[in-house]
Amino acid sequence: MADAGPLQRLGVLLKHLTLGDTDGHNGIALSPTAARGVSLPRFDTTVMESYLDELSSVKEDVYETFRHRPNLLPATLEGLSKEEHRELARQQLKLLLKAGYSPLRFYLHDIKKYFYLGELLAVVDLSLTVKMGVQYNLWGGSILNLGTEKHKKAYFEDIDKFRLPGCFAMTELYHGSNVAALQTEAVLDIATDEWIISTPDDGALKWWIGNAAEDGRAATVFARLKVPSPDGSGTLVDHGVHAIVVPLRDEAGTVLQGVEIKDCGYKVGLNGVDNGSIRFLGVRVPRENLLDRFASVDRSGQYRSPYSASRRFAATLGELTGGRVGLICSSLGVLKASLTVAVRYGATRQQFGPANAPEIAVLDYSSQQEKLMPMLASAYAIHFTSRYLVDQYAEAKRTKEEDVIADVHALSAGLKAYVTNYTATALSVCRECCGGHGYAAVNRFGMWRSDHDIFQTFEGDNTVLLQQVAGLLLKKYKERFAVAPVTATYRYLRQWAAESLPPNPLVSHETSVRHLRDPAFLVRALRYRTGKLLFTLAQRLSKHTRRMGQFQAWNKCLSHILTLARAHIESVMFERFLDGVNNCPDADCKKSLKVMAEVFALQRIQADVMFRNDDYVAAEKVKAIGRLLERLRAEIRAQAVPLVDAFNIPDHILRSPIGLSHQDPYDHYLEGAGWTATTPLTS
Repeated sequence: MADAGPLQRLGVLLKHLTLGDTDGHNGIALSPTAARGVSLPRFDTTVMESYLDELSSVKEDVYETFRHRPNLLPATLEGLSKEEHRELARQQLKLLLKAGYSPLRFYLHDIKKYFYLGELLAVVDLSLTVKMGVQYNLWGGSILNLGTEKHKKAYFEDIDKFRLPGCFAMTELYHGSNVAALQTEAVLDIATDEWIISTPDDGALKWWIGNAAEDGRAATVFARLKVPSPDGSGTLVDHGVHAIVVPLRDEAGTVLQGVEIKDCGYKVGLNGVDNGSIRFLGVRVPRENLLDRFASVDRSGQYRSPYSASRRFAATLGELTGGRVGLICSSLGVLKASLTVAVRYGATRQQFGPANAPEIAVLDYSSQQEKLMPMLASAYAIHFTSRYLVDQYAEAKRTKEEDVIADVHALSAGLKAYVTNYTATALSVCRECCGGHGYAAVNRFGMWRSDHDIFQTFEGDNTVLLQQVAGLLLKKYKERFAVAPVTATYRYLRQWAAESLPPNPLVSHETSVRHLRDPAFLVRALRYRTGKLLFTLAQRLSKHTRRMGQFQAWNKCLSHILTLARAHIESVMFERFLDGVNNCPDADCKKSLKVMAEVFALQRIQADVMFRNDDYVAAEKVKAIGRLLERLRAEIRAQAVPLVDAFNIPDHILRSPIGLSHQDPYDHYLEGAGWTATTPLTS
């Protein structure tokens, strides 16, 4: 508003929040309803933010870079054509490069900083995050992880500086998750020492390839490697899917001969990413273009690999785990942003109240707390788990230890599926919690939902990834307990869950608050659930496999399989959350983190009927958990604003009028509609 300066806005906000005392955070007040009975101390937001983000200086620098280019931070993207949005994402990426950031060097030398950058940029524009991921994690990462030193030397600098935009051409029209069934062919012509890349039919068209429609000048193409048989018969030996670098365009951007590219057009979201489909019509590339870290072919056509075919294929895909880690971090960034908006709006928006009394904040309603407070707790759980995963990923890259690599693969697969699905759900809930104003494009929920939705599909469909997690758990179970079923049951549960089984029925009926908040009880309960699901799944699969075969048995048990994977991930998340609580050096911050960790675990126990069916938690105990959860949610509500403030997302990056930290949320609505307020707003 032209005549609304900072003092006027402050006056408006204070008038709007006449109930209660201010909490000392961003001028947002807490009503007496929320303040009564609160046992948590007020923590220092800057201390919590510092504990959460050891790289907070990077955040400040990156976001400050964008502060000086407001033209690259539009209030809404809904009115942009796909061409305009693609140019915006291009310019955003170039701004980062011009500011001195080197994503590919981060990826190679400081992987924590690379993934952290992805989380930060997700709030700027998810198209930017995905475009960066395609260029550096997928295209650049495939060169670094699947190639050898000659490939790194040939491509590194041009990829890093975005002089050589590239693609990751794996997915085909007929095959996405089933990489082993890809149809694109790479046939070796021994006479010319070249690979001939061909698309045998329409089903083999490379599809949804990021950077392909406009920018990509080269691609890592996944194709079936076929070489002439050494017996001289003229037949071709198919060695399965390998990765080969294939040029797509010249320096002027002209598509090369033998390559056809079509634009995939408008998508539900992420229209700043230029997805395309590609056909190869006998494109010839040098034999050295094979990314040969795991397998090589010499001048005579001799194929060599130190691995069996299955191990080589697994090693190839295993090197692409970083893509999933990146999606987890970016999804977390969106989750934090959406919760920031919903919590701040809920703390300021007043609606109804007792008779003859002022209206109260919507966040003071228990129904609103039931929706948002567990999500806030889960965001913190995901934060600590993702940090742990990034640390483990860095350790796996450094040591190359097989056990660490296997653990990272399992956790990244399960966490990617869990987090992206959880964030998709949370975005809808946060939108609903903001009422009609959440539906306005300018408040960004619609864009976040549309852009983020595909995270549940790419880098591994979530359903497929959860099956991988369950498969790995079953493999470990069978390796450890190849004994009689009854013996295996108790041996497994003792080893997996330590003292998970209640020593006597009294534990099932124990309802004291001290017991319910005991981390040992919560850990044992979640481990018990995972152990029981794993054992019963193994028994079901064994029974059905004898009768109908392995594939049909797996399909019949699919719901059970997915439930097991989710339970395992939640158990891991809670334990990593507890690590975050225990390692916190500040007593006040630690108390708030502990309450959120308790809510995270108790809500899962309350919601899962298995605990009641097994009499692990008796009916009266379930009721006690419900009462405790209501109390703990109210405690978190009293700290909700500083808890989201600790995410430290600046207003110029958040760009949601109802979620800004220092302004009346209605100012931007008035401006956008052409209104000039002549008197302070009331609620």
